[in-house]
Amino acid sequence: AQRVPVLLELDEQLRELEKVAPEAARLVELRFFGGLTAEEAAEYLGMDVGRVRRQLRYGQGWLRRAMEPS
Repeated sequence: AQRVPVLLELDEQLRELEKVAPEAARLVELRFFGGLTAEEAAEYLGMDVGRVRRQLRYGQGWLRRAMEPS
């Protein structure tokens, strides 16, 4: 039962990330909900894999900070 509030908070924070960094949000979704590797996401989106990895790190860090208890 505790997972539902966490998932709702994650969804809300992903929407916030999408406002400030839409590319990072999309890549986080592809990685964690779609199961794509950085290489697969790069190929799928026609992006450089280095850029994908940077955006993933940014998105993950942003979400980690946003999800920390205050």
